Amino acid sequence: MTDTDIPVGYVRRAHGIRGDVVVRGLVSDAADRLVAGATLTDGSTVRVVTTHRPHKGDVVLHLEGIEDRDAAEALVGTQFVMGIAERRRLGPDEWWAEDIIGCDVVDGDGDTVGVVTDVVVGAAQDRLAVETTDGRSGEIPFVDALVTRVDQDRRTITVDLPAGLFE
Repeated sequence: MTDTDIPVGYVRRAHGIRGDVVVRGLVSDAADRLVAGATLTDGSTVRVVTTHRPHKGDVVLHLEGIEDRDAAEALVGTQFVMGIAERRRLGPDEWWAEDIIGCDVVDGDGDTVGVVTDVVVGAAQDRLAVETTDGRSGEIPFVDALVTRVDQDRRTITVDLPAGLFE
């Protein structure tokens, strides 16, 4: 795996005696990627999916060249990856986390609040981890009411913060 590879899924276990493996998808479009005819790579070896079927939230795959349980068990833990250029197209109000890390966070007047250091994925909403200009750290919920604009060209995120958020 390289710095530009994104995990797509990993082999959890062998399934049956004919070389099938149970794969857990790691991307939102895994159901479209882990299908018959797809090519999967672990970064060095390319495998072709010959059959697929859903299985308890995962997918059972048969991979070309894997013909028995021993060969399938040897793949346990293998992580399949895709190149960063193979990601799905984003909608107009979507961003990849790595594209907004490092952006300046500014208020409505254009004054610098800080810099995005991370994007924290949450169940209810994602949050921007921010280091402020005075060295404090905090998180801003990534919701329309607080994050009013993301300008990737200028690498700025405009926010409307409630008083005391970083205190």
